[in-house]
Amino acid sequence: MLSDLLLPKGRLNLRGEPVPLSERSPHAIVIGAGLGGLAAAIRLGARGYRVTVLDRLDRPGGRARVHKIDGYTFDAGPTVVTAPFLFEELWEMCGRRMEDDIDMRPVTPFYRIRFDDGTLFDYTGDGDEMRKQIHAMRPEDVAGYDAFLKKSEEIFDTGFSRLAHVPFGSASDMARVAPAMIKLESYRTVFGLVSKYLKDERLRQVMSFHPLLVGGNPFSTTSIYTLIAFLERKWGVHFPMGGTGALVNGMVDLIHDVGGTVRQNEEVRQIIVRDGKAIGVELGGGQRMFADVIVSNADSAWTYRHLVPPEARKRWTNKRLERTDYSMSLFVWYFGTNRKYDNVAHHSILLGPRYHGLLRDIFDRKVLAKDFSLYLHRPTATDPSLAPDGCDAFYVLSPVPHLESGVDWETQAEPYRQAIMKYIEDAMMPGLSESLTVSHTLTPKGFVDDYLSFRGAAFGIQPTLTQSAYFRPHNKSEDVENLYLVGAGTHPGAGMPGVLSSARILDTIVPAPKS
Repeated sequence: MLSDLLLPKGRLNLRGEPVPLSERSPHAIVIGAGLGGLAAAIRLGARGYRVTVLDRLDRPGGRARVHKIDGYTFDAGPTVVTAPFLFEELWEMCGRRMEDDIDMRPVTPFYRIRFDDGTLFDYTGDGDEMRKQIHAMRPEDVAGYDAFLKKSEEIFDTGFSRLAHVPFGSASDMARVAPAMIKLESYRTVFGLVSKYLKDERLRQVMSFHPLLVGGNPFSTTSIYTLIAFLERKWGVHFPMGGTGALVNGMVDLIHDVGGTVRQNEEVRQIIVRDGKAIGVELGGGQRMFADVIVSNADSAWTYRHLVPPEARKRWTNKRLERTDYSMSLFVWYFGTNRKYDNVAHHSILLGPRYHGLLRDIFDRKVLAKDFSLYLHRPTATDPSLAPDGCDAFYVLSPVPHLESGVDWETQAEPYRQAIMKYIEDAMMPGLSESLTVSHTLTPKGFVDDYLSFRGAAFGIQPTLTQSAYFRPHNKSEDVENLYLVGAGTHPGAGMPGVLSSARILDTIVPAPKS
């Protein structure tokens, strides 16, 4: 076995007792220390694998890593925790309780939505409050909202409770669920299903923006994703004190508890395939490491395009990858202020003057529009310790086309940032430009440089109906034995619940270790 690996401390059995591992225990390599990779490593380690996580960045988390700048703490990516039980389950597998390590706080409102005319709508889990606000906008839509929420629950019961944690490894798996999906109208788009129940255009936007949080266009994403409305209602929206980075650090500790190793600054150059089986990886420096199981948490398109040798791929060929539809990208601006903006909620959605037209520019025409809709994150509304005393930390993200647009972000980044700053300053944060103390940006080019995202797509493969479930890259590779995929680019998709569920699927498809 590998001489450069420290012997792991061991794992726990079902009674919480330590079970020693040895060099003869089967070895699993996980490529990427994003949330999916970390969750996969915990699950494999708890089952008895010796796990090594390899990540090219200097700190764990992937898109969920943390930037610390001049006393400000910025979560780089995901910030909305909507299914905390998926994290709790990881702690339980290691014989621990998450609440002993993570202080998870509910956030309300879930989102404060600002329309371009300045009207505000607090999207919350309180049904009566929601109906009150809807009544003020269009009384006839109150009944439609109730009917939509009931439909969302029906879709949740099938799309999440029954299907999010199971693999779609064959066409027959898809055929078995097709009748249920047709009954639930999954052939409709998110916006199409919402429009069936709500007639006010503003309310249609309120109830259909969620796919943008997982890389989808509400006008083309399958209506399965309307389950998010009920998911949020069921478990609420949460935020861990210390930021999402606190969850990352806790997960790394769990990996160590089950005898695993996390190695940063280790880039995987290639997955070694012999006789159709993945047997190891080659690192950037030429070193080779061998394992019984390889799990890639790297972008799925990047995994097949750049890590798996072309001769080992029959399904996910370069041609197929090129014609696949990918999510939009993001322009992200992290900034700190030397004052507090107490009127700004933890999560804000600023809807611009256009909805359908803007999304068409981003997803279909792939042009950088002059207007935008924004998600504004103010974590210091919940955890003031993420900024110096009397200050606030923020990030704002703007959906933009991925790199097929041809936008030169070297020259466009700063003008675009300034345009966003002016819009926010005029809309809800007066004096912003004079209050800035810290400023850092991430462009679509950065999604390639930092995260090896194919075409700079922020969420991988777009969640359209013909690119969902069986039609996505499978959790168990169709092309290479002993290779498994987790993360946004495989089933069930992007977002924290989707990514964590992809790791949960490994319990079903990765063989039990023989030691």
